[in-house]
Amino acid sequence: MNKVRIGIAGYGNLGRGVELAVKQNDDMELVGVFTRRDPSAVKTITGAAVYSMNDAEKMADKIDVMIICGGSATDLPKQTPELAKKFNVIDSFDTHARIPEHFANVDKAAKESGHLAFISLGWDPGLFSLNRLYAESILPCGKSYTFWGKGVSQGHTDAIRRVEGVKRGIQYTIPVEEAMDAVRSGSQPELTTRQKHLRECWVVPEEGADLAKIEETIKNMKNYFDEYDTTVNFISEEEFDAVHNKMPHGGFVMRSGMTGEGESTHQMIEYSLKLESNPEFTASVLICYARALARLKAEGATGCKTAFDIAPAYLSPLSGDELRAKML
Repeated sequence: MNKVRIGIAGYGNLGRGVELAVKQNDDMELVGVFTRRDPSAVKTITGAAVYSMNDAEKMADKIDVMIICGGSATDLPKQTPELAKKFNVIDSFDTHARIPEHFANVDKAAKESGHLAFISLGWDPGLFSLNRLYAESILPCGKSYTFWGKGVSQGHTDAIRRVEGVKRGIQYTIPVEEAMDAVRSGSQPELTTRQKHLRECWVVPEEGADLAKIEETIKNMKNYFDEYDTTVNFISEEEFDAVHNKMPHGGFVMRSGMTGEGESTHQMIEYSLKLESNPEFTASVLICYARALARLKAEGATGCKTAFDIAPAYLSPLSGDELRAKML
């Protein structure tokens, strides 16, 4: 099989992660990075070529899969449908409440152009979505719970960085331990969004910025912070560089269910991730789905798909025979 030719649209933390993940997969090759910045000012880790985003269309015949590495707040809703007109694309759109809308927009663009698009891939949405689906299908009588953190949410961090007056920012999602313990006990508690997580923001403000306005804007941001107990801390750039220079994350998917006669037997499913680098792990997920996309496109698939639509065997470089012998 020919190598899957990868393009990267956007070169932030996630784009750099994809660049490094390509190196770990022998059946992939990186064609180049596409940026809205001046290409001459962008230096890649591996020496990969950098092009203007405006020139991407000219290279459409050289790229099998374009991995779009922008933010979910404002980039991906525009970029993914637009690029799906010219390329087969993958993104990590993670605003859960807007996934149906995003899917519809991308599906329309991809079908009209004969391309294939995968959206909302990563670990949540993505791997956690699959675990929720498996758990609820296996234990129909029960309740599901998802906890994130403690760690840096790329989507929420991107959202606060776009607030007027914010020079730099980072957001940590923190699960409430008492809530997780209650779920593990089998009591199947009713938990509000606010009871499950805290959100902690650290912000370097622009000089002269209205701090009260920044705090109010962040705390009331719909789909991001308005349903949580959120703290906004203002710090110097020096403290930011010294303390908030990594991007860990992780989380848990839990399903507490009952089986047997009279639903008398408690069963517990728990899946967890502990990540030292959120963007590098997300990039690794995107890369294995790029392999799946190339295979499905070769079979003639078009339109938009999510993790729910893609068989696990398509993700692996191993053949069906090898998978059945080694992993089944």
